[in-house]
Amino acid sequence: MKRLKKISIKSLEKNFIDVVNHSNESFPIIGKVFPSFSNGVWSYEEELYETPSEIRFPDDKLDWSAYIDSSEKIVLLAFHEDACIGQIRLVKDWNRFAYIENIAVKKDFRKSGVGHLLLEAAETWAKEQSLIGLSLEAQNDNLIACRFYVKEGFVLGGVDTLKQSANSNIDLTLYWYKLFKKTKGTVDEQR
Repeated sequence: MKRLKKISIKSLEKNFIDVVNHSNESFPIIGKVFPSFSNGVWSYEEELYETPSEIRFPDDKLDWSAYIDSSEKIVLLAFHEDACIGQIRLVKDWNRFAYIENIAVKKDFRKSGVGHLLLEAAETWAKEQSLIGLSLEAQNDNLIACRFYVKEGFVLGGVDTLKQSANSNIDLTLYWYKLFKKTKGTVDEQR
């Protein structure tokens, strides 16, 4: 993996709103995750497709100003020089996790460490909010994303068979979690 120099991570500002979706590009669908639950632990096997395909999610059309200067949610953008090449969008969840609503990196910058930098920045924000970890969901046909989450320390924590019922192409929604290590003096440890 080649690492990029001069990558900066910045919180969303008003003048960045028009570039938020710039990193939303198509991504390859190369296979599927088949989870199983045994002895209280989720595991999974992979199945590669004979013919990979590509998919692109629609651009998000949100009130981006609600993410600016909020203590409840944030959008962090990755810049290479002046170009927005990635984004991660987080919100405080009721269960004390920072829920990742979206993470995206432009095609030309994938496998260069940008996703890792975005997750590091997300973890920093979550810890500043006294949250206990990161969580996200992915479809079971997004094998490359699932591999990335595992590489970044996420574990499979659950599966939903009904969430994508309206989408005939998706069988399962996978819930991924990254718990932060407890440090001495944390509230949980003092109880």
